[in-house]
Amino acid sequence: MGKPRTLGELKKSGYRVFPVKEEMRRNLIEKLRGRETLFPEVIGYEESVIPLVENAVLAGHNMIFLGERGQAKSRIIRSLLGLLDEKVPAVEGCEVHCNPFRVICRRCRERSAEMGDDLPLMWIGREERFGEKLATPDVTIPDLFGEVDPIKVSEGRYLSDELTIHYGLIPRTNRGIFAINELPDLGEKIQVGLFNVMEEGDLQIRGYRIRLPLDIVLVASANPEDYTSRGRIITPLKDRFQAQIRTHYPVSPEVEIEIMDQECLRTRQWGRFAREYEYRMPRFMKEIVAEITFQARSSPKISQRSGVSVRVSVANYESLLAFAEKRAITGGENPFAPRISDLEAVVASTEGKIELEYAGEEVRESELVRELVKRAVQKVFHRYFEPASLGGITEDFNRGAVVEVASDMPSSQYLPLAAEIGGMEELIKKLGADECQATRAAGVEFVLEGLHLDRKLNKSVKRGKVVYHR
Repeated sequence: MGKPRTLGELKKSGYRVFPVKEEMRRNLIEKLRGRETLFPEVIGYEESVIPLVENAVLAGHNMIFLGERGQAKSRIIRSLLGLLDEKVPAVEGCEVHCNPFRVICRRCRERSAEMGDDLPLMWIGREERFGEKLATPDVTIPDLFGEVDPIKVSEGRYLSDELTIHYGLIPRTNRGIFAINELPDLGEKIQVGLFNVMEEGDLQIRGYRIRLPLDIVLVASANPEDYTSRGRIITPLKDRFQAQIRTHYPVSPEVEIEIMDQECLRTRQWGRFAREYEYRMPRFMKEIVAEITFQARSSPKISQRSGVSVRVSVANYESLLAFAEKRAITGGENPFAPRISDLEAVVASTEGKIELEYAGEEVRESELVRELVKRAVQKVFHRYFEPASLGGITEDFNRGAVVEVASDMPSSQYLPLAAEIGGMEELIKKLGADECQATRAAGVEFVLEGLHLDRKLNKSVKRGKVVYHR
């Protein structure tokens, strides 16, 4: 049976229209009863942020998410769409999606009085009920609330006529969710207009004061420093966000890796591109990529006020795979796997995503990134190997063994190295890197670099090749 197309049919069907906050609450309750995952694409917030969001929705609160960049604030906000009904009825042709049982704009009031139960309806989906705006200094009152439309005035209407108004983004999101990213960047005059909408239910446009009791959930995001320290939010607006939810970065490298895997599969399947070459990503290489970000988040040389986004890990993961893929393309290696010698690729994908602290002597970004990489490799190396267990592998080097590796060196050339150096095979197995030639080569480089960073081997560069020796 089709959906009702007029107000009369809607009344006969017994359909009830709920305020948007009640609608979200009812749908959340159903998800909780069914033990559904509320935000399946948001990882690491199961015990911290998501329970606070659930509580805010159950309480019918407007929310503001406070956190540094790259903490999934926008993704959580957009995921709230899943708590709206799939389709809801609205008066056909209405700019502000008037509830047919409770019309609020003048045009719909006139049509309802004239047509009664014959008032035509349309059914609007979730996407049509979501509005989003990045707060920038050039955002204006007309953008968000509305403006007098000179074309409507030219048609013969008086300026005092409410029908001369072209509604802005917020009224057009009536009966839905409106999100403002980086809220503190809004001008004070616009902030005043926002709390009028949230509390008094009126719009002030060009001298008009229009009673338009919008049914809307307002959600915002902000950097904590901007929201609390600099005083760029007017107090009455703060007061109208009943739920203040603090986001955070992943609490462990394991969570960071889970996010990296998800995001790279989402974007590349690495999904955007057809893949001719298969890849294997050794676990220890994933751990190194995640650890680089964790090292950056604890470095005194990097501004922690700006934060170090999860996007750094994702970009480094993709950059590392791309660098290794180039070797596969030129050398016909399939499958391929990233190695330690490929980590130079992460310098370009990390620079620009971190902000340095210049408290003393200036440090070049590239040098700092390379230092972070070294620390990350050493930290991960110590997770896998105890120093006392590595004495045997250095004996061959003490007797004069020399090993050359390079980023363009075929994986097949690493096999003799693994066989000739005493104890190397056992270490590769311990790493879980004996799956194929490519991962074995990655394992060899990781062991050699770890020994070098532990000062058990020397390292030099000759004609583009890295040489390990005593």
